[in-house]
Amino acid sequence: MKKVLETILTRYLVAFLNLLLIFINARALGKSGVGVVGVVYASANIAFIFSSILCGNTIIYFMNRYRLKYVFASGYVWAVVGSGIAVGAMALLKIIPDCFELQVFGLSVLMSLVAVNSRVLLGRDFVQLFNITFLLQGGLLFFILIIIYYAAGYRDPSAYVTGLFLTNLAAWIASLLFLTRIGRKKPADNTLTTKPWWTIAAEMFVYGLWSFADNFAEGLTTRLNYFLIQRFGGFAQVGLLDAGTKISESVWHISRSVSSISYSEVARTPDAEQQRRMTLRYFKWTYCALILVMTVVWLLPEKIYTDYLFTPEFQGIRQVVRGLAAGVVALGSNSIISHYFIGTGQVKISALCSFIGLAALCLAGLFLIPASGVFGAAVATSIAFCLMLLFSLTVFVLRTKTRPSELLPRIADFK
Repeated sequence: MKKVLETILTRYLVAFLNLLLIFINARALGKSGVGVVGVVYASANIAFIFSSILCGNTIIYFMNRYRLKYVFASGYVWAVVGSGIAVGAMALLKIIPDCFELQVFGLSVLMSLVAVNSRVLLGRDFVQLFNITFLLQGGLLFFILIIIYYAAGYRDPSAYVTGLFLTNLAAWIASLLFLTRIGRKKPADNTLTTKPWWTIAAEMFVYGLWSFADNFAEGLTTRLNYFLIQRFGGFAQVGLLDAGTKISESVWHISRSVSSISYSEVARTPDAEQQRRMTLRYFKWTYCALILVMTVVWLLPEKIYTDYLFTPEFQGIRQVVRGLAAGVVALGSNSIISHYFIGTGQVKISALCSFIGLAALCLAGLFLIPASGVFGAAVATSIAFCLMLLFSLTVFVLRTKTRPSELLPRIADFK
């Protein structure tokens, strides 16, 4: 639990800095500028999801089965190849804003390389070094942008992208130094299965392809509304949705912290019953914390956003937050169950869950977005996330023979 709490505190420190950055961006870039940045960053994340076929949790799953040097090399090569394929496809589809294609590619490569390094740290149970890497990647951006916006006087979407480059570059260099340090302490992995590099890469690709399908569908479910809103309402409406989304999603730092630790432990644990009990404990703790924090966010009055946090042009952001509230709790809770399936090799179930959410979002969005705009996009997202949680819990209960009453929190869980 100490590792979980340290990870949560790290993520919330980053979340606090990013929350401040949202308000600074609103004033420095304006609503349209925030909208452009939102689409660029969403594009980079979609490309990163594709490169995560070999650069994400696949690293943790395979590094305890094969020699690390082969797993590591596969991730680094695919970071460049996968990012190039994804960005090229998005450029052909005209998804990326004009003149930002190279920036999106570079960001995706850097994010992928950091992901490889950090997953090795987490897989070797160096949680503190993993947290430091995350802190650099997420928290350093605030200080860099303060310098760019106010010291250099450089205030446009390209300034934000420059800050992202510098932040991810710092995290990549630091994580490489960490890996060099732990490489001297860990014993050689001579006892692991030996296979040719290309065979290991092929196995990783098959496993990672399902993981990618899962992450890609979930990523589209969380960000497809940006592109739909851009089509129906323009960048200003994307900026309003992005601001409301980031405030609501700030509570996901709880579930992301817990799920990263949970996945690592489940993947290393061979006993099925222990995996089940571990997942239930993390799941109940997570959704209780999410409900508590989201309730506080729900109760904030509109005036807090328009008069103190943002500017009057962000009128309506509270409605966006309220539309997203149920979905934010649902998807955050679902991440624990989803990582149980991924950690036990049942990645196809997690992928199917994400595609169900994507289909639900498309159907709900086609009806709600043209009729209700940004609020309709928020409600459509909540509908999709709630259906995902319902599906995951149903499969988990049936496969593990868990009683529905075991999903409810007990005093012993918090002790």
